[in-house]
Amino acid sequence: MPYLFFVLPAIVYVGYFAFYPSFSGVYRSFLSPHGGFTLNNYNELLYYNLGAAILNTLIVSFGALIIQLFLGLVVASILVWEFRGKKLFSTVTIIPMGIATVVAAIAYSFIFEPRGGYANTLLHALGLGGINWYSSTPLSLLVVMVADSWKNTPIFTLILLAGLSSIPRDLYHAAALDGAGVFNRFVHVTLPNMRKFIAIALIIRGVQEFNIFALPLILIGEHPPLLTTFVYDLYSTSPTVYISLAAATILLALMTVFIALNIAMGGRR
Repeated sequence: MPYLFFVLPAIVYVGYFAFYPSFSGVYRSFLSPHGGFTLNNYNELLYYNLGAAILNTLIVSFGALIIQLFLGLVVASILVWEFRGKKLFSTVTIIPMGIATVVAAIAYSFIFEPRGGYANTLLHALGLGGINWYSSTPLSLLVVMVADSWKNTPIFTLILLAGLSSIPRDLYHAAALDGAGVFNRFVHVTLPNMRKFIAIALIIRGVQEFNIFALPLILIGEHPPLLTTFVYDLYSTSPTVYISLAAATILLALMTVFIALNIAMGGRR
């Protein structure tokens, strides 16, 4: 069929640069240095900080997704209406998406610097004591979530704005005539019509959250570990590359489960 020639380059590209490396990594994660099949690579992970890396990854991923979903929905709900200064407001809200991750990470490292950082300067101005933002795992993960949410909330905003714009205004007018308040209109009109858009946004950003690397590496280093920085550390320090491939396979499995759940929930009516 002629149209296959148009999509063939994309299929070859995705297959060679995405699927082949993924399947190859999964296969090699079950190999020993001598080439035999083994589960020892996964057993070795128990002696490293795998549990903490998985937990931290889940906290950062779901925490950032909740923040971005909420902020994206708020901003999209504002942008769906016409008002003076809308173009300026929309431009300002989208700017963070165009900033390089490394630049955003460096900027937030200045903001959360324990000594003289902008966050602590603001706290001192309010008469509060400064905080060492990197003194504990929860605070370190919070720094990553805040920085990541600032940069990537515009992605949620654009997707959710498209969803809100597609909802007929007549549905809201009819609900209002039936006596539905703002909350009931949101629950019974907005959310049902936004389900698939929310699922799309969660899938796109969820995969990116599980793969977040540069931002935490610059802000908090390899400790506390996320799965991506954990794999990087294993690749640099473990006796064989197969152990890091086992950790990467676990990360791939978590992403697959997350995507499957979102597709299932997004398809419900």
